[in-house]
Amino acid sequence: MMRSVGTLTRADLADTINRKLGFSRAESLELVESILRHMCEAMSKGENVKISGFGTFVLRDKKERIGRNPKTGVEVPITPRRVMTFRASQLLKERVANG
Repeated sequence: MMRSVGTLTRADLADTINRKLGFSRAESLELVESILRHMCEAMSKGENVKISGFGTFVLRDKKERIGRNPKTGVEVPITPRRVMTFRASQLLKERVANG
């Protein structure tokens, strides 16, 4: 049975940078925020974000299509949209599979 053991947060990432690299807590948090901001800006411009050994955040434009309300069966149009998915690298998949 799979179970969640917690959630890694921005503060956790900053704390790791603080402990391992010796930056101040404020500098560590700013570094994390800067990386995340850079990733968000790239994706908002339509760029995919690839982090070697980790995975790729992939953007895909979906066309308008017809969906169906599962409760009533009524067909409804689904508006076009851009969606983001995450594709884990083979290395990450192996790490997760092996615990």
